[in-house]
Amino acid sequence: MAYSNNSSSRFSNRSNSSSNRYNNSSRSSFGSRSRFGGAGGGRRYGRKKSGPKQLDQSLFVKVAKPTPAAEVVISHTFADFGFADWIQQALTEKGMINPTPIQDQSIKSIMEGKDIIGLAATGTGKTLAFLLPLLHKMTNNPKDSAVILAPTRELALQIEQELHKITNRGKGIYSTVCIGGTPIRKQMFRLSRHNQFIIATPGRFKDLINRKSIDMNSFSTIVLDEVDRMLDMGFIDEIRYILELLPKNTQKLFFSATTEGKTKQLMETFLVDPVSVLLSENISSNNVHQDIVPVTRNDNKMDLLMDILNKDEVKKVLIFCETKIAVENLYRDLQQHGFDVESIHGDKTQMHRQIALKKFKNNEAWIMIGTDVASRGIDVGDITHVINYELPRTEEDYIHRIGRTGRGGKIGWALTFVKHQ
Repeated sequence: MAYSNNSSSRFSNRSNSSSNRYNNSSRSSFGSRSRFGGAGGGRRYGRKKSGPKQLDQSLFVKVAKPTPAAEVVISHTFADFGFADWIQQALTEKGMINPTPIQDQSIKSIMEGKDIIGLAATGTGKTLAFLLPLLHKMTNNPKDSAVILAPTRELALQIEQELHKITNRGKGIYSTVCIGGTPIRKQMFRLSRHNQFIIATPGRFKDLINRKSIDMNSFSTIVLDEVDRMLDMGFIDEIRYILELLPKNTQKLFFSATTEGKTKQLMETFLVDPVSVLLSENISSNNVHQDIVPVTRNDNKMDLLMDILNKDEVKKVLIFCETKIAVENLYRDLQQHGFDVESIHGDKTQMHRQIALKKFKNNEAWIMIGTDVASRGIDVGDITHVINYELPRTEEDYIHRIGRTGRGGKIGWALTFVKHQ
């Protein structure tokens, strides 16, 4: 069930009108195989890697089977939780009546002060699942504070944005985002006041602890959002260091899309009689059509990619490469052929990353190219296609990548380039 460049059943060709997203007259310039090298130009786009070859191709092929909404049973409305009046009013004004399943099953336990393991797929409302009960908790106890750890700068900023949507920068709720790529002294100054929420990446947070800018005894709650991804990114030592400094009675909320290996060990070590809210397994989204794009020795990989991008059905695209160099090379190639494209990776300054994301969200650019940092750092609801231009290293990476599409009940596409002899 592989995508074929000659197939017309899955994608209809774009017209040759001037509305095409790139100038068809330029195709002769990218048709030369010598420019990209053998095997579809793979050498140009990153180093040779052995990890992804171990993944079974069947992982990348699956027909979408959306779960009917009627099968999801919601036991509460937001009004049932007894939130502080101003929180309930904010939810009502936003037309938010019914919680998502992860919110429905975890909010009450968090309000009761219990430790939580929340396992749910991306895009299921995990952020509000912990923000709403914590806001209620801090309304009743203004001196309480929480630290929220996130794997990427983008996710940390998105969490603060969600917080501001509820508080509207009022109600006496203060927060500080502590992430790399931004001046640390400005963050230290903001930390000199009382913050109900400190939202941080693990490395920067540990740095601030070492600079004596963080009082670990002040936290009543710690949230580890996307904990599995933080461990994948090598933050295990920082997270252990942070957790060991917290008071023993600190409420701990672990949210993740997957649990295995180090994630499970961490939970067993630090959580006390946790409530488990398990709404997903280690599987990819049922709302995503998944298929492979076979790349033979006679194929030019760049040509195959641009043929896909030139289909009418491809409206908004997230493309994954493994390395930062590969991202920038592909970004330049697509930009030279007239595509509205942006890129995101760890070497970009925080300002450039935020500008790129804003353009992508606002449809000023309809293609975003990134490393795996983007799989947890982009919260855009209308991505129609995820393209794995380079293979993911693990099944978990694949799941997180394709979780960027097929959200909000929509059907998405995930296409993975696979070399064939």
